[in-house]
Amino acid sequence: MNTEIRQLEPQELWNKFADLNAVPRPSKKEERVIAFMKDFGKQLGLETLEDTVGNVIIKKPATAGMEDRKTVVMQSHLDMVHQKNNDTNFDFDNQGIEMYVDGDWVKAKGTTLGADNGLGVATIMAILESKDIPHPAIEALFTIDEETGMTGAKGLEGGLLTGAILLNLDTEEDDEIGVGCAGGIDVTATRTYEEEETPEFKTGYKITVKGLKGGHSGMDIHEGLGNANKLMNRLLFDGFENFGLRIAEIDGGSLRNAIPRESNAIVAVDTMNDAAFETEMEEIINDIKTEYKTLEPNLTVEISKIETPAMMMDLGVQEGLTRALYAACNGVYRMSPDIPDLVETSNNIARVIVKDGDIKIGCLTRSSVETSKWDLANMLRATFELTGCEVEFSGDYPGWKPNMDSAILKVLSNLYIEMNGKEAHVAACHAGLECGILGQNYPEMDMISFGPNIKGAHSPDERAQISSAQKYWKFVLEILKNIPKK
Repeated sequence: MNTEIRQLEPQELWNKFADLNAVPRPSKKEERVIAFMKDFGKQLGLETLEDTVGNVIIKKPATAGMEDRKTVVMQSHLDMVHQKNNDTNFDFDNQGIEMYVDGDWVKAKGTTLGADNGLGVATIMAILESKDIPHPAIEALFTIDEETGMTGAKGLEGGLLTGAILLNLDTEEDDEIGVGCAGGIDVTATRTYEEEETPEFKTGYKITVKGLKGGHSGMDIHEGLGNANKLMNRLLFDGFENFGLRIAEIDGGSLRNAIPRESNAIVAVDTMNDAAFETEMEEIINDIKTEYKTLEPNLTVEISKIETPAMMMDLGVQEGLTRALYAACNGVYRMSPDIPDLVETSNNIARVIVKDGDIKIGCLTRSSVETSKWDLANMLRATFELTGCEVEFSGDYPGWKPNMDSAILKVLSNLYIEMNGKEAHVAACHAGLECGILGQNYPEMDMISFGPNIKGAHSPDERAQISSAQKYWKFVLEILKNIPKK
């Protein structure tokens, strides 16, 4: 499997990526990839340890002539986002990713690729295994659970690392040098409701929203892509307002950090209004498709008659829920006034579940400014509390404040110009990198982030550019040769 991937250049990078992608590595279930990485370090005869939360650290001495350079921490996360197309039969817990080459891109068959952050992990593995690549002393840090809570970075204790410089390999544009990132917080609204028996003379319907691109809820949030939960709520709201639509179930979205691609709802409408309801829905669907025809050409909304559900959610609760979801902020809340084109604060309404008397709405709020993050989180809290929900804040993590005087930034910026004849884009990003968290226990560590071109992360459209990986690999090798002296 993945034989053609192993033939790509640089082979040392793609071979390690193929090895890694053969190991199932969902967030919160990293036991196998932790064991894989520990075995890898021990087979190389390198000092290898697992900390109290499951992060793996592998240490490799400097090559000859590089002993006087500062120790470098090379860092990437082991876990990957698991998303697949609705018609793809795949078991992430037990199968390795099935990859293929499409022109200048490596893709996966109907699933996320795991290039985020697997290419970073593979890079570090290739450096650790190498016998002829010059480098200073390296502390390889492989963190866990970056995608669903950053608990690996949060749990890393001070004192385990001695490196003065941290190279985070989790940026997804090869002309970008990352110097800052957003923090985040999970906002979860819950409540219970009484179920009612469905009145007579109701017709059941299943509504499905699918075919959306999805994507990274930080890096892609500014693109205005469709959110399946918001689009579904628009249909439900209109159906209730005009035809007394009643909701039995909703199941929308999946992961907190992925823009929702699909949503399903089970509803019922008065039988006497069947024809009018279907006509109205088709008109709204056409309006939505027209609005999104450029951004979401594959958007599909299906409405089909089914057996009428036996129970409905309480009418008053339903009315409050649909209004709250309509009012809740989704997408960009505020652009940075200081850094051009940077999203400062945003929210992703990631998950909506209504079933068997329980409601759960999950959001991920991001911001590079702590006060703005809490402002939006409290706005969401107020919105959902107005409809009787209890709101919990969890998973709070800090952003990474840019240091434009960073010594390692100067090294990378100068090298990029030498190698490419133009300046790199030095920027903060709206994604959640682990640098801000790691900096809490290692405040003196000089940190930088970079990586190859990866598109569509957190969606089945994820793909890694082969030519960009070659450019990035050469950049890595030059950076290691130019680490400053102690």
